[in-house]
Amino acid sequence: MKYFIVGFMGCGKTTWSRKLAAKWGYEFIDLDHVLEAKAGMSIAEYFSSFGEDAFRKLESQVLKETEYAENTVVSTGGGLPCFFDNMDWMNANGKTLYIKLSPKTLADRLENSKTIRPVLQGKKGDELVEFITGKLAEREGFYLQASNIVEGIDMSVEKLEEALGV
Repeated sequence: MKYFIVGFMGCGKTTWSRKLAAKWGYEFIDLDHVLEAKAGMSIAEYFSSFGEDAFRKLESQVLKETEYAENTVVSTGGGLPCFFDNMDWMNANGKTLYIKLSPKTLADRLENSKTIRPVLQGKKGDELVEFITGKLAEREGFYLQASNIVEGIDMSVEKLEEALGV
């Protein structure tokens, strides 16, 4: 089975995808890393060089053209489910899991993150919470199309397995 983990940046998609894959002995794929390898540059560099439209097209192409082993856990980019038919494609090709967190919790995590995120450049505190609240309002309709949803507070592999029904 293929599992696609979706949610807003900072919700823990990569961390929890990696832990699930390790526990189950599944292949782990971070689509952001696949995209960077294909582009030959970081996501931040690609975004600033070619813009969001080009990035979203490449991201969708990477999703659909990557070879997945039968048993794989895939960490996706935060915006990937919200463009083209990506969410429908993931639901048709595996199980999807949305890791749901509040804007405040996401802001706290993102402020403490060392990862460079182009869309957050220079945003902190209330401005960051406001930005995330707006973006989440745009994206959550797509995230909620996931076949499974889990509240991302007090996460554990067991909590994820329960949400996935395994």
